[in-house]
Amino acid sequence: MEFPDNLRYTKSHEWVRVEKDGSVVMGITDYAQDAMGDLVFIELPEVSGEPVAKEEAYAVVESVKAVQDVYAPLTGRVTEINDELPNTTEVVNQDPYGDGWMVRMEIEAEAELEELMEAAEYEEMVSDIS
Repeated sequence: MEFPDNLRYTKSHEWVRVEKDGSVVMGITDYAQDAMGDLVFIELPEVSGEPVAKEEAYAVVESVKAVQDVYAPLTGRVTEINDELPNTTEVVNQDPYGDGWMVRMEIEAEAELEELMEAAEYEEMVSDIS
């Protein structure tokens, strides 16, 4: 299982990567995709300019085992979605931190980034669950 150091993590198993332009890219973690099994359906939000609040469900992933909401780790506006995912759900299972990204957002409160876990902290949390 991977826990890249350049990402931040949530207790609900989402990851965040801050880009050079200040935007953030988000998705579900390797642990989350592994626990869910093969994904068969992904519903992403529309790029509407409407704000998404921290901890608000913004996407849905469905596997052969379960249906799970994906929660926003930060408050912001969705500026881009990975529109390939609904047709290639397996990419999240194969590359959750790369091609399996879900949305790009402009964040409203940079301070919220500091509330997210670093890789070592998230890895410890996951090891306690397993």
